[in-house]
Amino acid sequence: MPESETAARPRGSEILDQLYAVIEERRGADPAESWTAKLLSKGLPKICQKLGEEATETVVAALAETHEDLLEESADLLYHLLVLWAAKGVKPDEVYAVLQRRRIDSDLKKKKQKKNEKK
Repeated sequence: MPESETAARPRGSEILDQLYAVIEERRGADPAESWTAKLLSKGLPKICQKLGEEATETVVAALAETHEDLLEESADLLYHLLVLWAAKGVKPDEVYAVLQRRRIDSDLKKKKQKKNEKK
């Protein structure tokens, strides 16, 4: 892929943040015209059902399908997870903070363990 294309393409959490913003924008859209609006209008049980289906499809793709299939199913899983977050009022930054805290906690535990091993 040319460098100009990769430079303009959002990466990592940026694309998740953008997708989350689109999900929020479509919350009030016509369910007949937007899958996201339709899913949100059906409520938490349907959203959770879809997330579970996508999780299963991702596992199947990982075990028995192609790399491309796994990429596609992973994208579906992330999308439906973001819809669940939006439905429950969870902001991506809140989840990122938990991940960051866990990373820091893990790093601190490793440092403490190494220090104790040296004693």
